[in-house]
Amino acid sequence: MSRYAYASAGVDSNPDLRSPFAAESPTPSHRLSGPYDPYASSQNLAPVDSAAAMPHAHAYSNMDAPYSNQEYSSSQWLEKQQAGSRKSKCIVVGSIVTLLILIGAGVGVGIGLTRHSSSAATSKSGKSSSNDPSSFALDPNLFHSFYGMAYTPSNSQLPDCGNSLEDVIEDIQLISQLTSRIHLYGADCNQSALVLEAIKQTKVNMSVYLAIYNVPTNATAYLEQRDLVLDAVKTYGTDHILGISVGNEFILDYLGDYNGGNDPNGAVGNQGAQMLISNITDTRQQLSSMGVNLPVGTADAGAYFNTEVLQSVDYAMSNVHPWFANVSAEESAGWTYEFFQDNNVQAAQAVSNKPAFYIGETGWPSSSTNIQNESNGPSNASIANFQIFLDTYVCQSNTNGTGYFFFEYMDETWQALQFGGVEGSWGLYYANKTMKPLTIPNCHID
Repeated sequence: MSRYAYASAGVDSNPDLRSPFAAESPTPSHRLSGPYDPYASSQNLAPVDSAAAMPHAHAYSNMDAPYSNQEYSSSQWLEKQQAGSRKSKCIVVGSIVTLLILIGAGVGVGIGLTRHSSSAATSKSGKSSSNDPSSFALDPNLFHSFYGMAYTPSNSQLPDCGNSLEDVIEDIQLISQLTSRIHLYGADCNQSALVLEAIKQTKVNMSVYLAIYNVPTNATAYLEQRDLVLDAVKTYGTDHILGISVGNEFILDYLGDYNGGNDPNGAVGNQGAQMLISNITDTRQQLSSMGVNLPVGTADAGAYFNTEVLQSVDYAMSNVHPWFANVSAEESAGWTYEFFQDNNVQAAQAVSNKPAFYIGETGWPSSSTNIQNESNGPSNASIANFQIFLDTYVCQSNTNGTGYFFFEYMDETWQALQFGGVEGSWGLYYANKTMKPLTIPNCHID
């Protein structure tokens, strides 16, 4: 379970690098996103215990395991599927190891931004063909087929903050060929300003859900990230901001921190909900005081939405992972649709404000760092099964109107280093920005 302790001593001279999380904090219960930084070590990965490397499984423990349920083979999801469209195939083999060469250079975009360059090989697309970031080569193997994409700029974990505007510009150039929507997980390391500046310079059709990663055991994390988000809104305006998410799996973590079991609407869940609602309300009030009207929402594990929280938000994002529910690759798309409809869409319709609901995370891992975690039971973590999920989920979701954010754009090396198993292998791209041997579905969506 995740535990955090505020520790700012020793870095007060640079508030941008001040960390609200102690380095020795144990690992969180949900680790596909979060404020952790593993770059202190580049040693070979040690084997990881299966249970520890699959923490998401308990997020579905209050649901019946569905992968053997034949209902999903003839579900409403499958009835909505259309014939597969023609796809182009892109096979690019790349190294997983990236060597970062950090260079210091201040960039004036309202707040200080750190730059660095990389010697790693990158995809030929997304590279500016001139000094103008809005002029860049397009990859004919990429298609604008995803409703949205989950995204965290590389090296955006405290306390190191090694991200750069140059890297984020390249990311936005690539992501803009896949989708026009992204969502972030937090605001540490100036990532809100970096992303909005990159959108401004590339001039792409891209909008973003900014985010504040609040922590049940530490109010300072919320306050610091809230102020970074508000500064970004003041600097860049709202033209490319879709909303602000307060919290990612806050209720799931709160239940774990305070032994609340699996019921998000029990006594402990309702207690955590009041803390989360106070942050949501504060964010909305801060925006209003600036004369800004933006949707404010939250994200959580699929089965952990508190009713009182839903009554307090304009939208919600549900993290729905068939892998961690032990669903087969072949049934994963249908299961994801059914789970989302039954547990999230219906819950939103049952409250008076009827918040919009999106899938904030869904995808399939392409590999595991060890043999213990390469299978979820019925299926393996593999490129072939990743492709199955792409082929059966993306275009079908576009057709049936599901708003989803694919997890994720690029592998996150720190996840693999710190947690092992499948945690670092969910990206369409390897960590060095070379594309995996995958075929992107071709079904355009605005």
